[in-house]
Amino acid sequence: MELRNVRATGMTAEEEAELEAAEEEERQKRKKVDDAARVEYLIRDAMAQGKFDNLKYAGKPIPGLGERYDPDWWVKGLIQREHLSGLGPKAILLRTEDAELDAKLDALYSEKQVRDLVEDFNGRVIDARRQLQGGPPVITKTRDVGVELERWRERRAAAAEATAAHGTANEELAGKRPWWRRIWNGSG
Repeated sequence: MELRNVRATGMTAEEEAELEAAEEEERQKRKKVDDAARVEYLIRDAMAQGKFDNLKYAGKPIPGLGERYDPDWWVKGLIQREHLSGLGPKAILLRTEDAELDAKLDALYSEKQVRDLVEDFNGRVIDARRQLQGGPPVITKTRDVGVELERWRERRAAAAEATAAHGTANEELAGKRPWWRRIWNGSG
């Protein structure tokens, strides 16, 4: 079999032995080089090839460096990178929802919708307080439906006044009312 391999490569047995000896000598040299020198060589080679040019954090501090170890660092990084929402402990989700609740209420059109949304929010706050799974404490307060309805009416009236004042000024500038206001008021 060795004879067939030698004939196939076109080399003599002596040349094959010399090649094998040279390869073995190269392997021995590589073993003698310590890891630090090998790493240093690879880094210099990569720098010469330009592989370290235009790195993302070149000249900037690396984010998260110097902070204490967090076992969930990769999950938090994924949530931040992918802009995921709705994930996390209920206590924190309820805090963010509480901060955005007025804007959600202002987008609704009827008192029934406002009442339903506030009651649903209150139910989820109470449910989160009852859970015994641990996590951050639920400090979000429930909201009074009547008070929220009154605040919603006040904000809606203020927005209507601002729109009417702006609309009247525009009508005076244009000299006529918009088509939808003529239809709404019944005059053509």
